[in-house]
Amino acid sequence: MVEQVSGRRGACPSLAAAARRQSAVILLILAAGIGIAYSRLAAAQSERQTAPPNIVIIYADDLGYGDVSSYNPDRGKIPTPNMDRLAREGVRFTDAHSSSGVCSPSRYTLLTGRYHWRTRLQSGIVGVFGEPLIAPGRMTIGHLAKQRGYRTACFGKWHLGWDWPIPPEKMRFFRLAGDQAGKPQTSAEQVAAWREVFSRPIPGGPTTRGFDEYFGTDVPNWPPFCFIDNDRTVGIPQELLPSRYLDARPLMASVPGPAVEGWRFEAILPAVTQHACEFIRRCTGQGRSFLLYLPLTSPHEPLAVNSEWRGKSGLHVYADFVMETDHAVGEVLKTLDDAGVSDSTLVIFTSDNGKAAYTGAEELERRGHYSSGPFRGYKASAYEGGHRVPFIVRWPGKVAAGGVCRQLVHQADVFATLADVLEITPPENTGEDSFSLLPLLRGRDRPVRTHAVSCSSAGVPAIRDGNWKLILAKTPELFDLLEDPGETTNLADQHPERVTAMQALLEKLIVEGRSTPGPAQKNDVTVRRYP
Repeated sequence: MVEQVSGRRGACPSLAAAARRQSAVILLILAAGIGIAYSRLAAAQSERQTAPPNIVIIYADDLGYGDVSSYNPDRGKIPTPNMDRLAREGVRFTDAHSSSGVCSPSRYTLLTGRYHWRTRLQSGIVGVFGEPLIAPGRMTIGHLAKQRGYRTACFGKWHLGWDWPIPPEKMRFFRLAGDQAGKPQTSAEQVAAWREVFSRPIPGGPTTRGFDEYFGTDVPNWPPFCFIDNDRTVGIPQELLPSRYLDARPLMASVPGPAVEGWRFEAILPAVTQHACEFIRRCTGQGRSFLLYLPLTSPHEPLAVNSEWRGKSGLHVYADFVMETDHAVGEVLKTLDDAGVSDSTLVIFTSDNGKAAYTGAEELERRGHYSSGPFRGYKASAYEGGHRVPFIVRWPGKVAAGGVCRQLVHQADVFATLADVLEITPPENTGEDSFSLLPLLRGRDRPVRTHAVSCSSAGVPAIRDGNWKLILAKTPELFDLLEDPGETTNLADQHPERVTAMQALLEKLIVEGRSTPGPAQKNDVTVRRYP
């Protein structure tokens, strides 16, 4: 028995050997599987590092250069921790400019990379129920991203016109002057016209200009007072909202008109922010790259501050609204964090122009806060306070954190920058005034552009050439911004040759239809000359 047992045990070595061989094979298979999985993981990580990033552009409305505390540590009193976080984690540009001191022109230029004064908009803004400013065939940053398969969205203030389906003979019911002689009631004929028009799709908006989806208000303080979802109003505006319900008066922007029942200005910013965050979550959940253009409606008037923010600044309701705007920025950043895509997302934060003087500038200055920082002027001006804006870029792993760039840049440059980031070569008749900022983002300390043009709301151009700035007003004004950033001393009489040279430079930019190298292009209209 023992021997049998022993004999059986004698047979065990072959089984043990087989078991050992089987284990070795299993281990090899496991090792191979782990190696493959690791390789795939490494490849995925490498792909994430080399693939073009998601893109988020946050565009504040009437936020001054000095309203962001990281830009104005000595003369600013409004805390903006989320905007400052972007500056801390990215690069802060200190000599960045919008195309104009008012909104529509700047928005056109940011989206197209082309100066607005090459279009019909020689001065002012797109009017109430105005037609589209971006021509149907004009390429925008949305089109660029769609070429790479990105999902694109715009949430917030559009203010670039629509093809409103309003018959000419009924426009009088939409472009109202005053409150119908002070009477807020509406006529049956007027309400019928509103119902007819707002029951239809509204063509010519963001979803026809490079964006897959849109939600927002065309202009928050202009009619129609309602949200627009893609190309449809949310509800039918059929109540008259008199101008007395608009905040911060007297304002040219106080325009009465049709509103949906129960319309609340305070609901706009939270709703727009919520849609932006939901879009980020949806795209990341689907594994889809995205471009989000978020033109916030704040801190533009009406100063519709929600109750939890009213009085928080201890300064002025405008400062409260800046704090609420900063909170909206923080909600977007938190959503990127929670979705795990902060490291693979390029974020640009800027503003369409300077702060409006009529929304509390004097009182804020008395309390020690200067919305234009050290600069002269406010919104609508050709002076620096009208168009020098905060401009911050965060791109983890690509842009050094905490950087400061003092080179001249322009919001027109967003177009070429994104084309470079997306590795797209756009046609020569697009982005005519756009220079890529990628070299600056990679740390190069040499100019990507030496000249730039920004205009007042009246259309008066200010051209930069290095540190020199010429405002072509009725009496030309020449400033050396290196020595005189506050624009206090007009040097035009002392340097007439400089004035002549800069006038010639502007004429060249006009005639050639572009600022960048390439074949000459046509302007849409005959460009107005100044002075």
